[in-house]
Amino acid sequence: MAWIFFSLSPLTAKYRKVTTSEIPTWLVLKCVKYICSSALHPEHSVNRDRGVNSDSFYASLIDNSTHKRHLDQIHNQLLVSGLQHNGFLMTKLVNGSSNLAQICYARKLFDRFCFPDVFMWNAIIRSYSRNNMFRDTIDMYRWMRWTGVHPDGFTFPYVLKAYTELLDFGLSCLIHGQIIRYGFGSDVFVQNGLVAMYAKCGRISVAKVVFDGLYHRTIVSWTSIISGYAQNGESMEALRMFSQMRNADVKPDWIALVSILRAYTDVDDLEQGRSLHGCVIKMGLEDEPDLLISLTALYAKCGMATVARSFFDQMKTPNVIMWNAMISGYAKNGHAEEAVHLFRDMISRNIKPDSVTVRSAVIASAHVGSLKLAQWIDDYVSNSNFGSCIFVNTALIDMYAKCGSVESARVVFDRNSDKDVVMWSAMIMGYGLHGQGWEAINLYTAMKQTGVFPNDVTFVGLLTACNHSGLVKEGWKLFHSMKDFEIEPRNEHYSCVVDLLGRAGYLGQACAFIMKMPIEPGVSVWGALLSACKIHRSVTLGEYAAKKLFSLDPYNTGHYVQLSNLYASSRLWDRVAQIRVLMREKGLNKDLGYSVIEINGKLQAFHVGDKSHPMANEIFNELQILERRLKEIGFVPHTESVLHDLNYEEKEENLSFHSERIAVAYGLISTAPGTTLRITKNLRACVNCHSAIKLISKLVQREIIVRDANRFHHFKDGLCSCRDYW
Repeated sequence: MAWIFFSLSPLTAKYRKVTTSEIPTWLVLKCVKYICSSALHPEHSVNRDRGVNSDSFYASLIDNSTHKRHLDQIHNQLLVSGLQHNGFLMTKLVNGSSNLAQICYARKLFDRFCFPDVFMWNAIIRSYSRNNMFRDTIDMYRWMRWTGVHPDGFTFPYVLKAYTELLDFGLSCLIHGQIIRYGFGSDVFVQNGLVAMYAKCGRISVAKVVFDGLYHRTIVSWTSIISGYAQNGESMEALRMFSQMRNADVKPDWIALVSILRAYTDVDDLEQGRSLHGCVIKMGLEDEPDLLISLTALYAKCGMATVARSFFDQMKTPNVIMWNAMISGYAKNGHAEEAVHLFRDMISRNIKPDSVTVRSAVIASAHVGSLKLAQWIDDYVSNSNFGSCIFVNTALIDMYAKCGSVESARVVFDRNSDKDVVMWSAMIMGYGLHGQGWEAINLYTAMKQTGVFPNDVTFVGLLTACNHSGLVKEGWKLFHSMKDFEIEPRNEHYSCVVDLLGRAGYLGQACAFIMKMPIEPGVSVWGALLSACKIHRSVTLGEYAAKKLFSLDPYNTGHYVQLSNLYASSRLWDRVAQIRVLMREKGLNKDLGYSVIEINGKLQAFHVGDKSHPMANEIFNELQILERRLKEIGFVPHTESVLHDLNYEEKEENLSFHSERIAVAYGLISTAPGTTLRITKNLRACVNCHSAIKLISKLVQREIIVRDANRFHHFKDGLCSCRDYW
């Protein structure tokens, strides 16, 4: 930053401008010489006869100025009147320039003033701070101290704001020491600034120490510490401090309410969030933009999409934060298509998204499952400023994997030269989702060779890949290698190992493994064991796992359905009936199965036996043709896949009308020969449909990709990528 420390009248006008880091010795000596000699010249003193009246008159003019030309005229009049050395008026003029965002003009006025006092220094420091020129703010503060002018209580709030925005903890400690040195250690305004500064720098514990030392705590004090905890992810501490503030009879302002709403959003506490919403209404703050954003985020994250949208629609020109709250809320609460639609609407209005917006849109696209949509958003990212953003590209990898194209995910992975552990883990998880165990292990080896160390998510991906591929020994070895990287296994890792052992038929070892766990087994662990018991029809052990699940998660429908399926596969129909009665007593209903197929970028959903489609006749004709061709090549239906006590003919007919079979038939009559069919099912595919679709892929010479609740199945030439291990 080029500037003159002092503008020393005509005497120094010929000197060049220099930066703060290159003030030469000769200029410093000239400054000192001029300052000392200037005291002998009476023309530098203010005309005392006109002082008070002139000050008031010109000050009023400055306060009412609305344009730079007004300030120019006033400044010229001051020169004519001989008042250019009046510190009060020149300080007012600098402040007026700052208020009009004329920072260069403010600096020009400052440089022409020979004897800046603390008020003048505060004015120029304030100017830089208010215009977010924080490095310049700190430079001016340093040179103020270098000239021997001591800061006062009005200096430090602006300097603290600059240090806060620069997030420099070392400099923050330095300014804290200077505050104490100059005697402002108990100034409440300065101390509030310190609390905010340390919190913004991520040193919330230090901020709390400063807060605890405050003799008088204002609403700003409370708001600073509450906001600090909320911004640093310590939502429960933010809520605890809010409770203490209320107990101290301090009325919250809208800034505090924004932070508390954020905390309730982070902990998904909709009930308390609604109560605070009532407080917002009572205080008449429901139109405050930041509160509208916070309320939108709260209701969106907690699944109240309609309520969130009502707040969103209230704003005539929603800012990017509001768009983010709405798009993210849609994406994470089962409204993925609405999220994508809103994102398209946003860019059609020429509103520039940020990386958070784009990542939310990518996540939504992953939930939609449309490969064509995934390709569109990939193209958008490539042609935007986010093409090199590691976070966005990591989300793209996950999106492609979930949309059924692990090859496209790998293309995104390979085109990024700067890969962190999160990106490596996303690609490994993608391979795991598609049951490509060895590819995941080989990528893990390559990751270590590049010097990137795995984290806990990496091992979740690796273990998932191993249990979907039957790589028991490899998975077991990887699990025990976690300690080499000082990673403590979580319930998710333990459930992967139980799944790994259970799928392979090692039920006894899986149960023993659970009993030796150093942490309390969670729902995912017992759920993995129950699933394995269903596969291998181990009723006794399955009942034991189900009992644990019912005590941990008594209102999860899936656990009851799993146990019912286990009983049905073992033909224990009386126990199936008991489970159904138990579910009715608890008010639980089984999720309705459906399959979604993408045709020409559009998604079509089908339920079991669904005849509501306009092409229903053609679809069921195709189903009959497929059934006939399957029988001709010797396919025998797996009637045990029908978990009801029906006769053989009823079972056979029921199986052929499963939603994934209907989706396949619709795809065959709606696309050209050779087109890959992509289907998503919300539940686990049944054994019969799995076997039938394998043969259908060979009969029609198509690749059929099915994603069920557990993984992807790539059917081609009569085989499945899972190798019947699923």
